Amino acid sequence: MTKPSNHPLRFALNYELHARPPEALSIPEQASYLALATDPADRQAEYDSIVELCTRYGVPAPAPEVNHFKVDLGTFRLKWERRAECSSYTFFRQGESGEPFAQPVIASVPRAWLDQLPGQVLVAAHVALRKAPAATPDSDELASLFEGNLLVGGRVGDGVANVRADFRIHADGFSRFLIDDISLTPRQAGRMVQRLLEVETYLMRALLTLPVARATLPVLADADRQLSALLNEMVDVSSEDEPALLDRLTRLAAVVEGTISSTLGKICAARAYQDLVERRLAELREVRVEGVQPIGEFVKRRLLPAMSTCETVARLQDSLSERISRASEMLRTRVDIALQRQNQSLLSTAARRAKLQLRLQETVEGLSVAAVSYYVVGLVGYAAKAIKAAGAPVNPEIVTGIAIPIVVIVAALGVRHIRQLVQRAVT
Repeated sequence: MTKPSNHPLRFALNYELHARPPEALSIPEQASYLALATDPADRQAEYDSIVELCTRYGVPAPAPEVNHFKVDLGTFRLKWERRAECSSYTFFRQGESGEPFAQPVIASVPRAWLDQLPGQVLVAAHVALRKAPAATPDSDELASLFEGNLLVGGRVGDGVANVRADFRIHADGFSRFLIDDISLTPRQAGRMVQRLLEVETYLMRALLTLPVARATLPVLADADRQLSALLNEMVDVSSEDEPALLDRLTRLAAVVEGTISSTLGKICAARAYQDLVERRLAELREVRVEGVQPIGEFVKRRLLPAMSTCETVARLQDSLSERISRASEMLRTRVDIALQRQNQSLLSTAARRAKLQLRLQETVEGLSVAAVSYYVVGLVGYAAKAIKAAGAPVNPEIVTGIAIPIVVIVAALGVRHIRQLVQRAVT
């Protein structure tokens, strides 16, 4: 069958639709999870680690371009996923051994291989899935599985399982989730584990912005104080000091814009992760159990204040930027008005000078006409005397008198014509 050519992204986008599928889990099951914050420069080292592990267990390695990979290595199963800012490794093992967290799956993973994984641990968690006990365990019995910590949880999936967690890092560096199966299917169990682990992962990713926001608050508070002081100075500042004040205001704007540049991306990412956390919590479809704080309530109670701090920083940055912009516009307007006044004064002075130059030029032109006329009339007089001396009946005085107005008029017209030629050449 013939068909048009494929869009260059068709297969990549179709692949993305099926990325990160949940693992089908048969109860009882155990899992150990690692989420490592990585740098794009570590991607090749990360892939080399996966290839090394597959080679060690004699199984085919994934292709270099894949972003998720599942493989059964005999003593455990590995699910690897690469995300934008972190990579996750989930190790599964069928069955249980005594207490749910006594022998975690990660103990079966080669220690040397784990030590050389690129990145820093952001989340580490153990998950134990077991059949729900016939008799509901009391709170002390459940707490003993979590080193006596206060537990949160409830019934999830509209009652198909019970979940307990403490969201604390235990002595081995891992947090713990206990899932008691009531009527889970294998796919439901896989989705439940994936959602719980994603809740903690996205929660940590969102909370990473909190230290940045806390560090930015004092900077913004200092900028606010400086802006208030500058605004007070603007009331009584002289026109001579306005450019210096505008320079200080510009420097303050650069500080505020610098904080926006360094935090905006992180705050936007935190908002996105907050949305993901809330979506995953909604997908748990949690039902409250009397006497136990629900997971959703616990997470939101701690996430929302952190996000409020981040939003406060974002609002302060926007407010300071707008206030500085308005103050700069007002001060720049005052500086422009002062400059316009100076320009008007300079133009008035230039106009007065031009008038003086015009009058001086007219005076010079008049003197030039008089001088030229004097010399020309004198030449006419000498010529008339010469003609008389030659015997012609000529009166030199009469000739000189008649020549005076003629010479003056011709000289004036000549000087005027020369001035017009110069003006046309200049323009």
